[in-house]
Amino acid sequence: MTWNIASAKQQFSEVVRLTAEEPQAIYNRDKPVAVVISAEEFEEFKKWKAERLRPTLLELFADIRASLIAEGAQDGIEIPPRSDRYNPLVDDPHYWDEPDAAPV
Repeated sequence: MTWNIASAKQQFSEVVRLTAEEPQAIYNRDKPVAVVISAEEFEEFKKWKAERLRPTLLELFADIRASLIAEGAQDGIEIPPRSDRYNPLVDDPHYWDEPDAAPV
């Protein structure tokens, strides 16, 4: 339901009572100026707004990368080459020359 400001002031208790059913829009000269909502809807709105304001995972990683670069890392996290086990694709230049090594 919609209300003009004068009616909303005169029947404020009715405006508040009706918020349990649906939000109540208040207009000033055919222009919306406010909406009265129930306390439950307001709590849901606050939760939604807090979720929306949380940074995304991508933003968090970008911040971490920027911090690492600021502290002297070349391009964020420096990953050393793997050295804990033999990798035939890297360590054996003739791996693909063997007949049984070719992918199926």
